[in-house]
Amino acid sequence: MSDSSRIRPFVLVVEDEALVRNCTVAQLEDAGFAVIEAADAEEGLREFEDHALVTTVFSDINMPGAFDGLSLMHKIFRLRPKVQLILTSGRGFPPNAEMPAGARFLMKPYNANQLTALIKAA
Repeated sequence: MSDSSRIRPFVLVVEDEALVRNCTVAQLEDAGFAVIEAADAEEGLREFEDHALVTTVFSDINMPGAFDGLSLMHKIFRLRPKVQLILTSGRGFPPNAEMPAGARFLMKPYNANQLTALIKAA
């Protein structure tokens, strides 16, 4: 398949820490991805529902609000199970049984190369 016929990944970044979110968004845009962002899981779910072209959701687990990033990923999985799900946290790896099927985990601190490689591997 040629590069021109490939679908450009469309990534939703959900992160409550503004500096981390802004850096992640900039790094993904520099890597050629289309990116939208949300500051918490509730906003992330709204953005996901509003953007049918999202191919990947990258979310922190620990966030303030009505539900966390892990719950967000379960909601997204129920809506569109083929979307790539990548979770992150600086507090440790969640048990596999708690993650949606096929979800991946990237420990904080991560770098742009690690994240882009995960997205491109899907």
